[in-house]
Formats: sequence, structure tokens, C-alpha cells
Amino acid sequence: MNKDLTVGKPETVLWKFCLPLFGSIIFQQLYNIADSFVAGKFVGEDALAAVGNSYEITLIFIAFAFGCNIGCSVIVSQLFGAKKYRDLKTAVYTTLIASGVLCIVLMAVGLAFCGALLKLINTPDNVMADSMLYLKIYCLGLPFVFYYNVATGIFSALGDSKTPFIFLAASSTSNIGMDILFVTAFKMGVSGVAWATFICQGVSCILALVFVFRRFAGIHTEGRVPVFSGRLLGQISVVAIPSILQQSFISVGNIIIQGVINSFGSSVMAGYSASIKLNNLVITSLTTLGNGVSNYTAQNMGAEKPQRVREGFRAGVKLVWLLCVPLFLLYFFAGKWLVYLFLQEPTGTAMQVGIEILRIFAPFYFIISAKLVADGILRGAGMMGKFMAATFTDLILRVVLAVVLSKTALGTTGIWMAWPVGWTVAAVLSILFYRTGVWFCKADNGQDNI
Repeated sequence: MNKDLTVGKPETVLWKFCLPLFGSIIFQQLYNIADSFVAGKFVGEDALAAVGNSYEITLIFIAFAFGCNIGCSVIVSQLFGAKKYRDLKTAVYTTLIASGVLCIVLMAVGLAFCGALLKLINTPDNVMADSMLYLKIYCLGLPFVFYYNVATGIFSALGDSKTPFIFLAASSTSNIGMDILFVTAFKMGVSGVAWATFICQGVSCILALVFVFRRFAGIHTEGRVPVFSGRLLGQISVVAIPSILQQSFISVGNIIIQGVINSFGSSVMAGYSASIKLNNLVITSLTTLGNGVSNYTAQNMGAEKPQRVREGFRAGVKLVWLLCVPLFLLYFFAGKWLVYLFLQEPTGTAMQVGIEILRIFAPFYFIISAKLVADGILRGAGMMGKFMAATFTDLILRVVLAVVLSKTALGTTGIWMAWPVGWTVAAVLSILFYRTGVWFCKADNGQDNI
């Protein structure tokens, strides 16, 4: 069901819209967590290291899919808020065409150069074969990743966050069962983990696209709708390209960091793989809530209601902080048991690394979550330059500090400390940039709003 986010109490509207998004991303992350869990528990520590090692490269591909999602979602949200339904449909068709072309190029690059990328990050010989196998199968499934992301972006733009949640709940649950079946019953090892994900993502992608086109049939427009527009592609690209660059450079930075981590051996790799999946579950969930704020902001900017954006920011921060409380407590005090879930025969080093990472990261979830809400507003309002400035500050600080501190007496601990520093500095920038928006040009009416 389509939902107008420009009417109603902002806090109520935003929370009802964002909570299903949070549930969706929890299930989305279960894909990767299930892969690591099954690989670590039913195959071994080297298999877990291989899946985690390949995951850092798959994030580059996900960055492009995410950019297509955000570019389409923000522009479609603005058009939906402005009730320009003809342009809305053309924007969606344009995104589907452009995403398909981009996906084909990335598939070719991934299949041709996956071995070179794995060597570039110092992948140890004992996990090279499994890492390459997992990565190649993942590349074959890129069309599913791209078009599913575009479909969920369209649903979000139309104010519908429940339909993607239903798809992901079903497919992620199925993925866990198929992972275990392929690995334990069919003895397929790492390839079984990869093929299970491929199949489940494919089914969810096809279903999502079917429902998108059924939803479009209910939006009435006059005359024939153009299937491509260079003008709208330009508008989508203005949002999509910075988002792709953001995620791509973060992924490249993570690959550089992965290369540093790999030099410490497979036990450190396994501990990092387990904990970073748990961390990414939190960060991706918070990012998705930020994306919901983007849709809310874009619809209200399209409807020329910027005053609702400030109320949306306060509601968004309240929401993410409420979610951060149990996550902080769980990761900080029960990290040992969470890391243990991923390891079949946990070595002291792997366990120690995983626990240490979670304890360093967890207190700073409150800071990074506020940044992601502010980023959502900047992106929804089209303030992409400022959005990029804050993002690159975080990335550069993390990569430089991780490389430098790893060579000091801190060793691997220095690598993990780079994350909170980057998050904190970037959060300050994002919030300062948010305060320069047009929504602060309105009179405060005597109120001291954030």
C-alpha cells in the first residue's frame, strides 16, 4: 500500500514507516550472517575466513546496487510527494534500464578479476580457493542483487516499507535452511553456502519485481509513459553517483584494512570476520533507517513542506537511539557468545579478536546512528556535496589510522580503534551540515529545536 509521508504527525509517520525497514534489513543481513554461521560451524575456521574475506569484495558490488536503490528512491519519493506520477513511472523504468547495463559490466569485471582482487588483499593460500569460489558464484547472482535493491527502493519511495519486509523474512529464513541442507546433507562446503544465497536472492528479486509492476498498475497516468528519460537519469545520477562513491570508497577502504588484517593470519581473520558481520548488522540496520529518513525528507521536500524535516530529524534520532540501547548491551556484555556462534573450534586468538572488536565498537553506535539520520536528511534534500564531505572524512580517518596504528605496539587493537575516531568526527560534520538546511530558515517560533 502506498503511503503519503507528508501528512500526519511526523514522529508517528516516520516510526511506522521505518520500523518495517529495520525488520527488513535484519533479515537482509541474515543472508551474510547465515553464510558465515554455517561456514564456521559446519565446515571450519578456514571456510569462515574465506567467506568473510570474499565479503569485503562483494561490498563493492553492493555499493553500486545501493546507489541505484537510493538514486531511484529519492527521486521517486520527490515525484510522489509532488504527485507527478507520469515522471515517477519514467524514473523507475529509466533506473531499471541503467541498472541492468551497469550490472552486466560489473559481472564481467568481477568474474574476470576476482582472483586478482583476492591476491591484492593478501588472501592466504589456505583460503584462496574457497574465497574465489564463493566470489564467482556471488558475481553470477548480481542481477538479483541489483534489481531487488531497486525494487525495495521503489516500495520505500511510495511509502511502503511492509512489502519488502515480507519478502525478506521469507527468503532469509529459507536461506538459513538451504545453507545447512547444502553443506551438511549435500557436502557442498563453501559452494553450498554461496548457491543457497544465490537461489534465495533470485526468488525474492523476481517476486519483488512482480509486485512492483502490479503496484504501478494501480497508479493512473494519462497517455503512454516514456520508458527512458535522459533528464530523469541525470537527476537520479546526482543522488546515485555520490551514494555509489560513498559505499565504494568505504568498501575499498575496508579492503585495504582487510589486507592489513590478513597479514596477522587466519585466526585474526576469522575473529574479525565474525565480529564485523555482527557490526555490519548494526550499521546496515541504522543506515537503512537513515534511508527511511531520506524517503521522508524527499517526499516532504517534493511537497514543499521543509518544516516537517526538523521534526523528522528528532524523531529519527530518538528511534535509532532506542534501538542502540539493547544492541550496545548485547554486544558489549555478551559479545563472547555471539562470536562463539560463528566458530566451530574457536582458537583463543579468534575469540579474543572478535570480543575486543565488539567492545570497542558498541559504545559508539549512539554516535554513528545520529550521523546516519543526519545523512539521510542531507541525501533526501539533495545536499550531496555535504553528505560526501562527512562520509569521506570518516573513511579517510579510518583507513589511515588503521594502517598506522597496526604498526605500533597496539597491533590489531589499533586497527579496531580507527572506527570510533572516524565515526565521531564525521558525525559532528554531518550534524553541522544538517543545521545549514532550508528547514532552519523558518522561524523557530521561540522553540529551541535541534
